[in-house]
Amino acid sequence: VTVGHYVKQSERFMDYLVSQKIFDCHKITLPMINSYIRTLVGYTYKTVEQNICSIRAFLRYLQEQEILKGDLATKTPMVQARKQTRIPSVWTKKELDALIGAIDRGNPKGKRDYAIILLACVLGLRVKDIKHLTFDCFHWEEKKLVFTQSKTKERVVLPIPAEVGWAVIDYLRYGRPKVDSPVIFVRHLAPFLPFAEEDHLYQLIRAHMRVAHLPTLKKHRGMHSLRHTAASRLLEQDTPLSVISDILGHADTDSTTVYLKVDIKKLKE
Repeated sequence: VTVGHYVKQSERFMDYLVSQKIFDCHKITLPMINSYIRTLVGYTYKTVEQNICSIRAFLRYLQEQEILKGDLATKTPMVQARKQTRIPSVWTKKELDALIGAIDRGNPKGKRDYAIILLACVLGLRVKDIKHLTFDCFHWEEKKLVFTQSKTKERVVLPIPAEVGWAVIDYLRYGRPKVDSPVIFVRHLAPFLPFAEEDHLYQLIRAHMRVAHLPTLKKHRGMHSLRHTAASRLLEQDTPLSVISDILGHADTDSTTVYLKVDIKKLKE
């Protein structure tokens, strides 16, 4: 997925070079790079950061291939901005109850979606980690979920709450297609393969939002917002930030403090 981003954003950079009548990469200069970065004014911090990371990777490659003689990658400026300026999007209890209540758990796809959504909003798993869960991750006798995070590569051990465990068991027994794959959650259209790497499961949650008559345009309501919701609910229950960090698999507690913004009472404290 990262390589895909780098390719796409490097192509955009090269399109800009062509518009400036530059047709050979060995003619790239630092002023040209800076003028391209100025075209990104108005985009979010994250978008600008991704674009500059892509350009740096591309410039390093050009230097390794001896197309560029100088090291322009390290001279390319990074964005100086705070990463945690935005307030996380979280679901209210009423909204979450409406979403879960709208899932038809009588059909196989509904059983799958119900288990996925519970893993996200109760245990706070990232979408990528949910998609990568295998049968070996579930230690049923110990009631533990053990997996390696795709983002941090850290091993995480979490208790399996009863509602989450029974949802997964219900899907495995009565919903999952009979396919020879170690991955738990698969698509319910032939050939029943695991979800694609670039699939963020937004269409999954959006379909149930429509049934529940929840607005899909009001806020950012992707699967990751359910992870934010899990963190904010733990905070409401006076769970220490260090414990929330462990549950979410954050390497640094500072990453977890962003969730204080959704709780005015805790923010005052």
